[in-house]
Amino acid sequence: MKKIFYAALPAIAIAAAFSLNVDPLPLGAPIPKPDLKMKDVSGKEISLQEVSTSKGLLVMFSCNTCPYVIKNQSRTYEVCKYALGSGLGVAVLNSNEAQRTEADSYEDMKAYAKEQGYGWYYMVDQNSTLADAFGANRTPECFLFDGSGKLVYHGAIDDNPNDAGAVSRKHLRVAIDEVLGGKEVTLKQSRSVGCGIKRL
Repeated sequence: MKKIFYAALPAIAIAAAFSLNVDPLPLGAPIPKPDLKMKDVSGKEISLQEVSTSKGLLVMFSCNTCPYVIKNQSRTYEVCKYALGSGLGVAVLNSNEAQRTEADSYEDMKAYAKEQGYGWYYMVDQNSTLADAFGANRTPECFLFDGSGKLVYHGAIDDNPNDAGAVSRKHLRVAIDEVLGGKEVTLKQSRSVGCGIKRL
C-alpha cells in the first residue's frame, strides 16, 4: 500500500503544478515586469513597456490549443483588432511552459498566429514568468491597463465564453471604450472561463 502511495506522489505533484492558482493582480496595480523581454513570433524580443502606448495596453493570456481559446478565436481577433485600431498596445502571451515541446511550441505559435491573422504581438512567456506576475490562471484571460499603466479591467472577453451567439455584454470592448473615453470602467472584473495555464 505504501509503495502505491509513494509511486503516486510524482503524478499528484505534477497535477498540482498544472492546476496551480495564483492570486490575480489587484485593480489599480501597474504593469508587472514591464521591462522583461519576450520573444515574439516575428523573432523580435519585446517588452510590455515597448508594446504599451499613451492610450493603454491590452494583455491577453492565451495559447494554441485550449478548447475555450478555440471557441473564442473570432472574438479574440475582433477585440484585439479593435484595441489596436483604437491606439492601444496589444500583447497576447502564451504561458503554457509545460507544453512548450508540444502544441504550444514556438514554431506552432508562429503557425497559429499566421493562421489566425494576428496583426499584434504573440509572445512566449518563458517559465510562465508573466503569468505568475499577473496572477493569470486561465486561457483566455484579459488584463486591460489605461494610459497611465494602471489595471482597470481583468477577466473575460464577454459574458458567454461558450456561445458567441448568446453574448449579451462584451465586457472587454466596453471597458476599452470607457478607457478611451476617459471614463471609469463600470465592470472592472469578470470571471475568466478557460483552460488552466500549464506551468512547469
